[in-house]
Amino acid sequence: MIIELGHFALILALFVAIIQSTIPLIGAERRHVGWMAIGKSCALIGFALTALSMLSLMYAYVTSDFTVINVVENSHTDKPLLYQITGVWGNHEGSMLLWVFMLSLCAAAVALFSDNLPPALRARVLAVQGMIATGFLLFILLTSNPFLRTFPPPANGQGLNPVLQDPGLAFHPPFLYLGYVGFSVAFAFAVAALIEGRVDAAWARWVRPWTLASWCALTIGIAMGSWWAYYTLGWGGWWFWDPVENASFMPWLVGTALIHSSIVVEKRDTLKSWTILLAIITFSLSLVGTFLVRSGVLTSVHAFATDPQRGSFILLLLVSAIGGSLTLYAIRAPALKGGGLFAPISREGALVLNNVLLSCGCATVFLGTLYPLFLDATGGPKLSVGFPFFNRTFAPMMVPMVMAVGVGPMLAWKRGDVLGALQRLWVAYIATALVVLVAFYVTHGGPVLAVFGLGLSAWLATAVLTEFAERIRLFRIPLGDSVRRAIHLPRASYGMSLAHFGLAVSVAGFAASAWAQEAIQTLKPGGSIDIAGYQLTLQHVDRVPGPNYTADDASIRVTSGGDFVTMMHPQRRFFPLQQQTTGETAIRTNLLADLYVALGDSGTAGDWTVRVYWKPLVPWIWLGAVIMAFGGMVSLSDRRWRVGAAARAPRRAEQPVPAAGE
Repeated sequence: MIIELGHFALILALFVAIIQSTIPLIGAERRHVGWMAIGKSCALIGFALTALSMLSLMYAYVTSDFTVINVVENSHTDKPLLYQITGVWGNHEGSMLLWVFMLSLCAAAVALFSDNLPPALRARVLAVQGMIATGFLLFILLTSNPFLRTFPPPANGQGLNPVLQDPGLAFHPPFLYLGYVGFSVAFAFAVAALIEGRVDAAWARWVRPWTLASWCALTIGIAMGSWWAYYTLGWGGWWFWDPVENASFMPWLVGTALIHSSIVVEKRDTLKSWTILLAIITFSLSLVGTFLVRSGVLTSVHAFATDPQRGSFILLLLVSAIGGSLTLYAIRAPALKGGGLFAPISREGALVLNNVLLSCGCATVFLGTLYPLFLDATGGPKLSVGFPFFNRTFAPMMVPMVMAVGVGPMLAWKRGDVLGALQRLWVAYIATALVVLVAFYVTHGGPVLAVFGLGLSAWLATAVLTEFAERIRLFRIPLGDSVRRAIHLPRASYGMSLAHFGLAVSVAGFAASAWAQEAIQTLKPGGSIDIAGYQLTLQHVDRVPGPNYTADDASIRVTSGGDFVTMMHPQRRFFPLQQQTTGETAIRTNLLADLYVALGDSGTAGDWTVRVYWKPLVPWIWLGAVIMAFGGMVSLSDRRWRVGAAARAPRRAEQPVPAAGE
């Protein structure tokens, strides 16, 4: 009964979404207050219905209802409760339901927290989100229904892929989808602005918090996915330029550009059409990434052939959402004239450079990810694109961007003095030189690019601190006055500094990966491996039971200079249901370096393959991402987002028509 309730709620949500996508739009065109207000009610009802549907499927997983095909294929009674719950989105159908739930959550948030929006703009925004929801709900109900029954039910399920049974990956998809779907709000604002033909500082003020919130969620989601791959897969890496990784990275790059571009619209009333285009492209890349991953296209370009109905629907949705919005942009964007002029050397110029480099970087990733798939699909030659391509094309574009991030905030709006800004960054020069010289000395001269990367990180970190010191006039006025200035700084300023500092921390982690050490040996109990001043001795390997697996647990004693450091316990886990073996690494970190141990296969003579890595500064990669996301959240807490933008001056033709009875 609960399954049918969830299915029925999803059908009702479709009809509500259709109403939401039509009536408020007509009401906005006719200036009818009552019709425009329907959008808010529909958004809240749609959220309640999709939440009920999501909870119904989750209930089926928790209670192991094996009359539901989706539960049979992705759950098992022996599976821990956490993975029974997260198994809901560990498959195509459930992940699409999660997407719709997140979409309805965003629409409900817009409805609840947009009282300061003009009614017509809010109605159009909610209508666009209703159109997106309509497409997704049709896709789920017609091709990817998670509520289908099977009779007679099997005694047990097939279980979830053991690789996905991990806390990090359990929470990675919700954050990732919240970021993906959150950009639908910026997309809806962009399309609404094109319909209305009006983009101004107030519009930018309204759209920025939603963009920031989505960017924070996507940053956390990508970092969690990278961290999961690092400690779970046992290969010691944190980024492989895999198409699935790139699918989430592309909207993050363009979303970062969108955040900075919207600042220019708000502060200087320019870059309007460019900002609208970025909002459209960001969500379009979210759509492309999600659908390509979930449809299997990235795994096999012939996946559509195995399910032509689902593939055709995917293509139809992509063409409708992306093609329709870009067509509207082509028609209406020329009317969006920018008001503010600025010199190339200015704060605006630095933000434009930021946008250009991030967009070019995204285009590079897009080309390297999808061009081989396109060639294969059209019968062309097989083409493999990996580390060499991305490292030699993407990384060089990010170097000037990181350098510009340090200088840009020091420039004035409209017309800046780059020489004056560089002179005020004298501390950054000293810090960069010291870091480079020390790195050259410690590493005996290389690799040169890695040393340069550490210097780049030092440059950005010191530039951020210098810019903050300039804001509070540190050492120029009495210390008490500087403290008072710091207390009264807007939180958005703190958020910017934190985000830029987090980028510097991550850059140091990226650069230091060049000095990683690796050792792989076959050991019997009592055998040792030496790496980076540590000696690791395999003492014994025991068979231990788990909730739904059995594990070979290795006890490895770690010493340094003869002194005991710690015991490490990497495992090999065997899942009998799936007849699959996975690894569980052991990592010891002091935040300056990781000692990383993975247990491989066993030999016939009682020996084991042991892989050991020493990774300097690798924790800084994820620490920097956390700092960046925290900076975004600090910016979100700024008072001006709660107060809202000043009300727009109404146009002469914008007199609302009262609803019946008013």
